[in-house]
Amino acid sequence: MKKTVLSIALTMIFGFSATANSPIDGEKKEVKVNESKVTWKGYKVTGSHEGTIELKSGHLMMDGKKLTGGEFVVDMTSITNLDMASGEGKEKLEGHLKSDDFFGVENYPTAKLVITSAEPMNKNSYSVKGDLTIKGKTNPVTFVVSIYENKATATLKVDRAKYDVRYGSGSFFDNLGDKTIYDEFDLVVDLAI
Repeated sequence: MKKTVLSIALTMIFGFSATANSPIDGEKKEVKVNESKVTWKGYKVTGSHEGTIELKSGHLMMDGKKLTGGEFVVDMTSITNLDMASGEGKEKLEGHLKSDDFFGVENYPTAKLVITSAEPMNKNSYSVKGDLTIKGKTNPVTFVVSIYENKATATLKVDRAKYDVRYGSGSFFDNLGDKTIYDEFDLVVDLAI
């Protein structure tokens, strides 16, 4: 009788501690923000500009090896331009991107992406739906995420007009000619997890 009680007690203790270490909801994998990179590229009639934005925080939710969700916060005050040499032009562009004409970083210092669903496409890729918040406005986005061991990559096309980023947009202004800046810009995300 004592052996039975002891074995039941041990089973309960070790059985409980095993489940406590592996949550049913899945595993939260924190993103290594210092090793991750977010690159942006915007297009205009006469060319393009590109640069980086720093990731402030982020995590992926995993069920075993399957992506189930995630959340990312981007530091919009960190937006930089990479295609122009240092100097007045580069500083002017970066300042303009941070101004109310574009991302209004004084009032909206962060942007946020929340993954709402992830459907497997193959062993490493997922069709992902999420909610993207820029300048306090949230809109749904769809994109592909690929995960290989401790790396995840994604490319998003973002329509800035949906976030009230109006400067130089043909959606809001007529007769801009070669001063038109296209509404869609790209975000290329390389995550270390």
